[in-house]
Amino acid sequence: MLAALLYGKEDLRLEQVTDPTVAEGEVVIKVSTATTCGTDLKVWRRGGHAKMLKLPTLFGHEAAGKIVALGRNVTNWKIGDRVVANNSAPCTKCFYCQQQEYSLCPNITWNNGTFAQYLKIPAPIVQQNLLSIPDELPDELAALTEPLACVLHGIARSNVLPGKRVVVLGDGAIGLMFVAVLANQIGAEVLLFGGNEARLQTGQKLEANKTFNYKQIENSAQIVKDLTDGRGADVVIEATGVPSVWEEAIALARPGATVNLFGGCPRDTTITVNTEQLHYSELTVKGVFHNTPEYVKAALSLLASRVIPFELLISDRRPLQELEQVFQAMKERKVVKVAIAP
Repeated sequence: MLAALLYGKEDLRLEQVTDPTVAEGEVVIKVSTATTCGTDLKVWRRGGHAKMLKLPTLFGHEAAGKIVALGRNVTNWKIGDRVVANNSAPCTKCFYCQQQEYSLCPNITWNNGTFAQYLKIPAPIVQQNLLSIPDELPDELAALTEPLACVLHGIARSNVLPGKRVVVLGDGAIGLMFVAVLANQIGAEVLLFGGNEARLQTGQKLEANKTFNYKQIENSAQIVKDLTDGRGADVVIEATGVPSVWEEAIALARPGATVNLFGGCPRDTTITVNTEQLHYSELTVKGVFHNTPEYVKAALSLLASRVIPFELLISDRRPLQELEQVFQAMKERKVVKVAIAP
């Protein structure tokens, strides 16, 4: 089969590799649509990921398709079923899983390789995070289940209540998903900061109350204070993975606020925190990573409801043979997410 393999920094190659075969408990799907992701872009640019993969490796982690092979002892599934699989599953047995802190599981089963004609789904994912796609939901939207699950997990950890003023830093796909769910599902007042006018316009369509291009403003903290009676935001969600923006997120928070440092920064980077602000303002500053089976199911359900126009995030549709050009377009911020047809 034709598949994309990542070898290093911006070194993505399309190669013919052996079709996957199933072992006990596994399934193989024929990929109909694989969507690109900001995490994929970061991994491509950085040449790796601390947790999810080792080079060289099959690449991509968002996809929908149909089952074409079943391993022994796979029940409740049949050939031809339309499915979406999360890119991971927790072990369910370790200390963290017993605390229901599934995203912290040190034994997570990871799965990559969606930019390919076929994708093998490991048994733990089949058992926990393989879901049937509702008939009315297009594959390219079903493929958004994994990133949306991460966003739902992030919102659940952010102490957001209806009417609260929330700043979202970052106008990539994840930032825009945060805007959409916060505004449409939670009823928060959302201020979106980004650097791309087209994406900020998409944020407005997804019900952001106000949008700001950071390239055109001098003092984001003052803007936020002016819009929050001089206090600062109730909740700040950082969705860029840039250390300096992590510091900015903390600076935008009011006393008593929650700051969600959601965007993953490069390995071994650090930030500086004002200890006086952190202590005397009683800030809650937390990192939030990945998703859990609960939010994977909730994400697919939300996508299937069609109450939020997540199709606005699909900028283009391209064949697998143009994947390299797609990543260059993502690097230049010309597209948000692209649906890839193997």
